[in-house]
Amino acid sequence: MTARPKKHFGQHFLHEKRYIERIVSSIAPRDGDCVVEIGPGEGALTLPLLAAAKRLTAIELDTDLIPLLEERAGPVGELAIIHADVLKVDFTALARQLGASRLRIAGNLPYYISSPILFHCVEHAQAIEDMHFMLQKEVVDRMAAEPGSKVYGRLSVMLQLACRVVPLFTVPPGAFRPPPKVDSAVVRLVPLPAHERHEADPARLHAIVKAAFAQRRKTLANGLKQLLDEEAIRRAGVDPKARAETLAPADFVRLAQVAAGA
Repeated sequence: MTARPKKHFGQHFLHEKRYIERIVSSIAPRDGDCVVEIGPGEGALTLPLLAAAKRLTAIELDTDLIPLLEERAGPVGELAIIHADVLKVDFTALARQLGASRLRIAGNLPYYISSPILFHCVEHAQAIEDMHFMLQKEVVDRMAAEPGSKVYGRLSVMLQLACRVVPLFTVPPGAFRPPPKVDSAVVRLVPLPAHERHEADPARLHAIVKAAFAQRRKTLANGLKQLLDEEAIRRAGVDPKARAETLAPADFVRLAQVAAGA
């Protein structure tokens, strides 16, 4: 039995075995790992992950898929399914509930809400060991982009301040049912250890990064004028005439610290 992909859920089911094997090999789940899969679909990744880890928690919004997943997982291992919108799942609380020090999260994310899911996971980075996601390749390129790149932006800065971003490999449209109109890519995110995390107010940092990239052609003096004057930008060691796309993630941390009076 197979499920019919639903367009309103952005469902594209991975089916090509060699890519499934590469993803599972990249994750390298171990017996006893607390693996959480976002959007398991028909279980293409769920079953091999479950076979290795012996237990797995899946977060699935589509109720029609849950009986199919339970049936397929029965002989393989212990599968717990949370019927929920992943954006409403508290991963920190889930780790405590599962008795895990940290979670290992994986998933083929719906492309239309991939960025909100990424930001949501980063909010719980202290409860996460690593993340392996399938995303639109364009999004992975933005996640890993360096300053000066045309695709470097808010997503690049906020993720790189929280995680080590490692693009792994590209997956063509034909590996999915139905095939998407774009290439996909698998990426590994590893939350930074405590001593490497920034010390800036998250809300203030987010506001500065968002304003700086809102109009990419503007200088920082113009883009941040509601938040910082030119003298404050200089105190952060940043040129007010520079554009956001030229700044390293650490520069935005200093701007947020100056804005807070640090």
